Amino acid sequence: MAQVTMEQAERLIKANVTEQHLFTHARAVSAAMGAMAEHFGADKAHWEAVGYLHDVDYEKFPEEHLAHTRELLSGEDIDESDIRAILSHGYGICTDIEPQTDMEKSLFTVDELTGIVQAASLMRPTGITDLEVKSLKKKYKDKKFAAKCSREVIDKGCAMLGMPIEDVMAIVIKGMQAYADELGIGSREQNKKGLSKPLFHFALIMR
Repeated sequence: MAQVTMEQAERLIKANVTEQHLFTHARAVSAAMGAMAEHFGADKAHWEAVGYLHDVDYEKFPEEHLAHTRELLSGEDIDESDIRAILSHGYGICTDIEPQTDMEKSLFTVDELTGIVQAASLMRPTGITDLEVKSLKKKYKDKKFAAKCSREVIDKGCAMLGMPIEDVMAIVIKGMQAYADELGIGSREQNKKGLSKPLFHFALIMR
């Protein structure tokens, strides 16, 4: 058994996903996980790969999310710890596997938080390029904004991590800024130049 790689994660997602907004969400969570790995002094590439792969069964089995993850990953020689991390991000929602490691707790938290960051960025002329935690917190407190993104899950995740939400927000923003163009959340000026192309509609953020 071996740790999942990004090459492997991208191949598996491509084989099981067709909807563009799910590819975008995978990249957003991957970017956030990479930044969280840097915070914890962990393997950035490994955490990014786990983040990219986390919703591998969602499109095919939206009503049975995570119930089919193992079968889709069978024969891939992926470490049990990586599979457990993926399953734990549905804790209290569709699985009873509680996040225990820093990687698991981070995935549980950023999965929902990235949706709010994306939504907030799309509302700004400058996108995510100069998004500050203060501005993001205002959107976060408005529960009608990106309403499908669970504040309860995010708060629970931050508590698991033992980190103030402001710190987690700052880390996630930094991670996603590096992928602004691919995520379609760069500045509108970049959009006009074709450098940043939105890959999903606002209504699709966080299914």
